Formats: sequence, structure tokens, C-alpha cells
Amino acid sequence: MKAAGRSVGTWLRDRLAASDPGLLRLTAGLRTVGAIALTLAVLAASGSDVTHLVAGAMAAMVATFAIREKQRGAQAVTLALGLPVALVSVSLGAVLGDHAVASAVFFVLLIFCAVYGRRFGDRGTALGLIGFQVYFLALFVGSSPSRLPELWAALAVAFACSALVRFAVVPVTPAGVLARLRRAFRARLAQLVSAQLALLDAGPDEVNKALEEVRRGTARLHETALLIQTRLEEGTPDESTARLVQRRIADAEIAAERLGLLLLSARSAERADTLTLHLPGAPAPEVGRLPGPDEATAVLRRDLQALRALVVRTGVPGTAVAHVRNRLLGYRDEENLPPATPAVRDVFRAVGEAARAVMGLRVALEGPQDESDDTPATTRSREELDAEDAAIDAGEETEAAEQPTGLRRPTTRAAVQVSVGSTLAILGGELLSSHRWYWAVLTCWIVFINTASTGEILVKGYRRLLGTVFGVVAGIVLAGLVGRHTWTAFALVLLLIFAMFYTAPLSYTLMSFFVTAMLGLLYTLLHTYSWEVLVLRVEETAVGAACGVVAAALVLPVNTDRRTNELLVTVLERLAGATEAAVAQLSGGPAGDLLDKARELDQALGDLRAATQPLTHPVTPLRARRTTARYVVALLETCAYHARSLAATAELLPTHPSIAADPRLGAAAGRTVRNIGTIAARVTGEGVTGAVETGPSIASLLGGSGEGAARYGRITDRVLRHLERLDEAVVGLARPLGVRVAPPER
Repeated sequence: MKAAGRSVGTWLRDRLAASDPGLLRLTAGLRTVGAIALTLAVLAASGSDVTHLVAGAMAAMVATFAIREKQRGAQAVTLALGLPVALVSVSLGAVLGDHAVASAVFFVLLIFCAVYGRRFGDRGTALGLIGFQVYFLALFVGSSPSRLPELWAALAVAFACSALVRFAVVPVTPAGVLARLRRAFRARLAQLVSAQLALLDAGPDEVNKALEEVRRGTARLHETALLIQTRLEEGTPDESTARLVQRRIADAEIAAERLGLLLLSARSAERADTLTLHLPGAPAPEVGRLPGPDEATAVLRRDLQALRALVVRTGVPGTAVAHVRNRLLGYRDEENLPPATPAVRDVFRAVGEAARAVMGLRVALEGPQDESDDTPATTRSREELDAEDAAIDAGEETEAAEQPTGLRRPTTRAAVQVSVGSTLAILGGELLSSHRWYWAVLTCWIVFINTASTGEILVKGYRRLLGTVFGVVAGIVLAGLVGRHTWTAFALVLLLIFAMFYTAPLSYTLMSFFVTAMLGLLYTLLHTYSWEVLVLRVEETAVGAACGVVAAALVLPVNTDRRTNELLVTVLERLAGATEAAVAQLSGGPAGDLLDKARELDQALGDLRAATQPLTHPVTPLRARRTTARYVVALLETCAYHARSLAATAELLPTHPSIAADPRLGAAAGRTVRNIGTIAARVTGEGVTGAVETGPSIASLLGGSGEGAARYGRITDRVLRHLERLDEAVVGLARPLGVRVAPPER
């Protein structure tokens, strides 16, 4: 019974870890709700009225979510500095509240300073956010100079309660976050293997749905790998450990993605294109029964289930686990492969490589393991991993990129834009209401957060307005149900705040919905609730969003095309750099920091994917551009996969016994790198008239015939396949980006 309970508990923890990597959303929600609840308890015990309860709750929320540093010491310093900033801000809000012009002018200046302060990192961003939000709080509760002592006390209690919850009740350390992220990676890896199992058994009518699940699982695994990458520096004791974990995470991600591709290829009439795994909605290739004997299919199904169990049960000792691991690792040797067609045997090899990656991940995360039950194949895999671990060093420091200055600096440009937008929002908000114009300013401020182009601001404004409209309806219903029951309203406010923070990274529309519903309850508590007030909230939101879009479009504009082109060039440059470095090492050149180059490529691709959201949003009227943007991003994800695989293979070169450098690879892959440069030059608008080169396959350039791959072995064959697929994907980028493709020379 206890074992069953532990099994259910483990399953629930894994599901939660997979849905919320690192429990970051859950922690944010619990911290915020805990700080607010503690603040309300202290203020209520001291006899504070409802107005000061609301002020304290809002201050506790701001003091909690504004702090973004990862180290606890830095968080404490920022929180300590935030209290005097909040006291000054609320004091000015109270003093200037009766002077409309002076209040509006100061609000605009405060907004400019708050946005400009982002250039000073997390601390500057947090202090600016606290200053802005607390000034808004003063306007919201209608503070006056005579009530300042009570407000100061409420803010002090709020900051103290926020600190207590942050450092004692819900403590979070970088090492703890990283440990939870690693658990999330394993849970998502197990989910991806489950999706691949479903793809193996899917019938012709089910294969598209199964393939979509594999796509989703691959993307979520990659997302978690990137989250881990951002936490490695603070969450590990030294640089060597960070690089080891980074390497093992990359190995597992590449092995899982390759397993899915080879499985799809084995079920298809012809070899599946990597693009099929990255293009959302792309139809699955025509599939049939897995070729070869039925016994091979049954064995493959059993081994995929065993691989999933190996991932889930990482860290659990036992002879059964060792037996499963040994069997799967045996597929790395040709003599252990079951009788099957070449395509199916490739899948079994991929299962063996995935098992090796899982073992490497286990050693990196949990330390040395029991080796008493190892078979020769397992011993060989361990020796390879040990040799790779010994070769990992701290790497070289990278030079800081040159930063733009003046109005070209993003923080300066955004500060000017949001200041102009806020001025327009004040004027427009005053026309609607002389008492609640600040809602328009708040919306204008918010739509500029974490946006970099006019298109992104337009999409964010649309989502905020949509969430506000539905939130008004919910607010009306909740206000009617709560009536004058103060503590019932506060309980619902806490629930809505938790939902707001838990859903914020997933859906901005949902977050806006919960915010507006919560505000309906706060108005009820302040006895200012009415249908007219909530309708005014929608109108002010629409005005603020419109003013933000106008300011972004007319003041130092960065249009979506320019933004996406800049990011596209960055992706292409990093793709060329990662490919060139990997090929140089595979050709016998000096060792370099290849995994960091691959991760820099992934980060740039993530930025591009976010920037193309205005182009790919369902409401965009430009359907052709939406299709093109999705296709280009999918092709770039395909290129990044092959570049990551080449980098991972190249880093094995000094230690892996079955990989040898081939000096001819550099010349053979030169065409691909030149083509990337040609496309990048065309995107930057340099007037390049050159064309993308095409010609013989990489394998024929290397060996002159198809026997080259066989002569150099299975690993070299894999390198050639990655180079050829990368070359094909780069040529595929030319057409949608308007680059001429030269016909192959005869």
C-alpha cells in the first residue's frame, strides 16, 4: 500500500514537474499569495481599515513579484532599497494627488526613469517597477497627506512580510531551482518517449495526431533545456560542473530528437525530413506498418517502454534497472541488433544512444553509480563518458558584445516611447474620467514591458483588452456573489492573484482576465464598485493600448519587419559560426567551445520565434506572411538541430574511439557556410546579387561515391547525413527569403 502511495506521489510530482519546469510558476504564485495573506493578517490584527488592507495587499504583491535576482543576497539588497523608493513614491502620490497637472507630469517622469532604469539590470528594473506601481497604488486608494503615516506603516508591513515569505516560508535557491528543472527535464523526456511509443503504434488515421504530440514533446524538452542553461551558472558549484550538466542535457535532447526522426523514417515510405518534426501542422508522411518481421516491432515497443522506465526511474537502484540499461546499451554494438530492415536497425541504434545519454545524465546529476552488474557494452559506454568528462574544462571567456548608445539603446528608446504614450494616455484617460485616468497609463506601461517592436505591442495590447473584457464579466458576477463579505472577497482576491501569477507565462490574456476580475473585488471592498466603473475600466484599457501602439509606431519606431530581420541575421550568423566551428573540429582543427555556440544559436532562435508572434498570430490578416514566417522558423529549427548534432559529435572527437577527424569535411561543408552568408547579406539589404549555390551532395564531395560513408563507419555516416540535411535546409531558406538559387553546374 505504501509503495502504491509512493508510486502515485511520484507520478504526480513528475506530472507537475513536466507541466511547470522548475516549479517556477507555482513558486511565484505561492510566494505572492503568502506575502499578501501574511500582510493582511498583520494589518487586520492591528486594526487597519479596508483601505489600508487593500494598500498593504497591493504593496506586498509588488514587493514580491518585482524582485528578479537569482541570488538571495542580491534579492535582500534590492528589497531593502525598494522600501524607501516605495515610501517616497506613495508620499509624492499623496501630496500631488489634488494637483492634476503636477501629478500627471511627475507620473510621466517616473515612468521614463522606471523604464530607463532597466539598463542597470534586474535591480534597476525592480526599483523602477516598485516606484511606478506604488505611485499607482496611491492614486488607486485615493491617498492624502493626512493618511500618509498609516500608508507608510502598511507599506513597511508589506515589505517585511514579503521578505519573511521569500526567505523563510517559501525559500528558493539557485541550486534548488536547477534541481527541479533537471527533474522537469527527465519528466518531459519520459513524456516524449511516450509520444514516440504512440507514433510507433498509430494507425494511418491517427498518425497526424501522434506526430503532433511528438512535435509538442520535442519543443517542450527543448524549452526545458534552455531554462536549465540559464540557471547553470548560479545553480552549480563550479564552471566544470556546469559544463558537464550542459553537455549531458544536450546529449539527451539530441538523442531523443534523433530517435523520433528515425522512428518516423522507419514508418514512412521514404526517409522523413527533419522539417516534419519542426513545422506545426505539417502533414505526416505516408506511413504503413513498420517494415520487417513482427518480432522486431514487438521488441522495439518493449525497448521504448524500457527506455521510458529507465528515464523515469533514474536514481532508483536495482538489478532490474541494470538489466534494462545493459540490454539497451547493447544496441550500440552491431552484433546485438535484432534482425530487421536497415531503417528499423537505425531505430534500435538510436535507442542505444538514447540509453547512453540517459546514463550520462544520471551520472552527471547523481554522481558515481553501482557498476557491479555492468556488461562489456555498458562498461565501454561508461569509459567513453569518463573520458568525455575528463576533457571538459572551463572554456574561454567570451567578449562582451558592443552595446548601442544614445537613442539606439533599447532602454532609452523604450523610455521615450512609453513616456510619449503615457502622456497621450493621460490626455485620453482624462477625457473619459478625471478620477481614473491612471488605468489608461497603466495599460500603456504594461504593453511596453518585454516588447521590442510595434507588432509585439499591438498583439500584447489586443490580448490585454480581450482579457479585460472577459474579466469585467467575471468581476460583475463575483462582486454580486460576494456582496459586503470582506474576508470572502479577500479570499477570492488571493485565489485570483495565484491564478494570475500561475498563468502569466502561459497566456497574457488569461493573466489580464484574472487581474480584472480581482479589481472588481477590490472595488467592492473599497465600496466604489459599479457597472459603470468596470465599463470605464474597459474603455481606459482600450485607450491605453491604443496610445501605446501609436507611440510605438510614430516615436523612434522599430517595425516588426526590421526587428525580425535583425534577429534573423543574428540567427544566421550564429548558425554559420556553430557550423563552421563544428566542421573545423571534425576536420582536425583545435577544440573549441562548441556547445556554448550551439546554445547561443538556440537563444537567438528563441528570440526570433518570440518576435514573429505578431506575424503568426491567428488574427493577422496577412495569411501568406504567417505561413512564410512559420515555414522559415521551422527551417531554422531544423538547421539548429543539425548544428547541435554536429557540435555534440565534434566534442566527442578527442575521446571517442570510433570517431576520427577527416580534413576533407571543411572543404565539403564550405558551400553551406557560404550560402548562409549569402542569405544573411540579402536579409540585411546589402544589395547582394549573389545566389545560393547548389551542386553534388556532401557525401559525393567527400568520398566521390556512396561508399565513402561505409568506409569511415557509422559515426561518419551520421555526420554526413547532418551536413547534407543542413545543406538542404539552408537552400530551402533561399526561396521564402527571396534569394536566387543557382542551378547546379554540370
